[in-house]
Amino acid sequence: MPDPSIVRFRRAVATACAELDRRRQEVNDLNVFPVADGDTGDNMAMTMRAVLSELDRINGQMVDDIGRDELVTAVARAALLGARGNSGVILSQIVRGAAEELASRPGEPIDPLLVSAAFARAADAAYESVRNPAEGTMLSAVRAMAHRIAQDLAHMEPRRLEPGVSQEEQDQLLAVILERALEAGSEAVKRGPEQLDVLREAGVVDAGAYGLTVIVAGVIAALKGDEDAPVLEHQEAPEGRELHLHQHESSRFRYCTNFAVTGDGLDGPSFIPRLEEIGDSVLVVGDRRTLKIHVHTDEPDRAVSIFESAEGGPEVSRLDVADMREQVAERSARLSANGNGGTAVSTCAPVVVANGEGMIQLYRELGAHVVDGGPTLNPSTYDILAGIHAVAASEAIVLTSSSNVILAAERAAELSEKPARVVPTRAQQTGLAALLTFDPSRSAKENAEAVGAAAEAVATGGVARAAREDASGRFSEGDALGYAGEDLVVWGAPRETLATVLEQVCAGCEVVTIVTGEGAPLSADDIEALVPDGVDLDLHDGGQAAWWWLIAAE
Repeated sequence: MPDPSIVRFRRAVATACAELDRRRQEVNDLNVFPVADGDTGDNMAMTMRAVLSELDRINGQMVDDIGRDELVTAVARAALLGARGNSGVILSQIVRGAAEELASRPGEPIDPLLVSAAFARAADAAYESVRNPAEGTMLSAVRAMAHRIAQDLAHMEPRRLEPGVSQEEQDQLLAVILERALEAGSEAVKRGPEQLDVLREAGVVDAGAYGLTVIVAGVIAALKGDEDAPVLEHQEAPEGRELHLHQHESSRFRYCTNFAVTGDGLDGPSFIPRLEEIGDSVLVVGDRRTLKIHVHTDEPDRAVSIFESAEGGPEVSRLDVADMREQVAERSARLSANGNGGTAVSTCAPVVVANGEGMIQLYRELGAHVVDGGPTLNPSTYDILAGIHAVAASEAIVLTSSSNVILAAERAAELSEKPARVVPTRAQQTGLAALLTFDPSRSAKENAEAVGAAAEAVATGGVARAAREDASGRFSEGDALGYAGEDLVVWGAPRETLATVLEQVCAGCEVVTIVTGEGAPLSADDIEALVPDGVDLDLHDGGQAAWWWLIAAE
């Protein structure tokens, strides 16, 4: 039979998760500090879900069977490993501090005195996790709640509960205490713009502080048995205002990098100076066996190598990389276009490597997140990993668009905490047809199989400009080179070369898609005249480098 205390704790965490999920996009849209990357709600939700998953794993056991200390350790570790971003890491330390204090009196009811101590320890843990604490943030909110409970305690009766008190009485008293704490937390949220210039000038409150009050409101709802959490004043990012002001940008680095390190005798503080050499916003929290690392850097691989090369060979896992520049741009575009509308989280989303303004737009119209591979179509593992992280879905598939990208994509999928599958497409144009079979409600495994099968049925080809003279004398620099699949089949003048490629690629097909690249020498009418009879043409301007025409036939 499940332990009643675990059941009650799980109900509080589950309700808090549900309330945070309901307001997740609202929290994301407030996010301007330290970087306006719009993921504070996501990061806090990930931390809370990790705690909930751990409680689900141990539910059914009695606290006395697993040990109260072991339970607290498991919950604190789950929060730590599930944390992402500044807000998630700080929240994990709040959870750890509170959990450790709540476990300090095994077998006794959770009463006002214990709650006060738990909030005080949570506030201390939060401040200790940050090297340069900023007031007006979630740090101020948790401290304000701790102070309010401590003040109320002096005038409260009863402050202690005797063993044997009913769960209903405990819950009722805890709800009263937390409602008062929530008032103080909400007041701290409102004071944030007075304490932090970036908040005042952007016209928002701190996202992390507001997210923390949302979590507490959810816990109160669970204690009271109400379906609805206490009413919190709705917070919105102002429409039409630039939220990411240049003078407030605290990080000149691109990637928000998070990972876990496990080993023996880990000295967390000793790693901080080396991380600060390659980035900023450094957080290293945990204990001598498990650390969670957060750093903004241009070199995620160097951050990881600092730990992989450390004495004792600690293990690096749960690597998560987010492209903050892209997050800022996407968030700004969303708020400008749609006000504060939320983005639904799908089961799965596609990530595609591509280049060329038109090609990228074609994929975005298909609902794909595009990793810009540059002129050589050669993104790094961490570029692809950031793309996997960026999609608003719990899983992802990656279309590689080149044989040169496959290994990097497979490594990114291996490193990603989010389930991801690779569809090894070998040409940019393949996915334009294959993604028509994609279904966001299906899993990554199911979509990878469906999209992969569709990709195999697409015949591809292309025509490129020769960059140099052929050593065998077949063609000169500037000639057209024609490919069917990955095989060079013809060379010479652009018109004749394109005509030959179309004949081979379109054999037995009904529709051909042609994407025109940078500097292509033929007009749309010229191209249409070369398409074989009985084949419908779908022509687009892709702007891709290197290829005059990319061809996909179905």
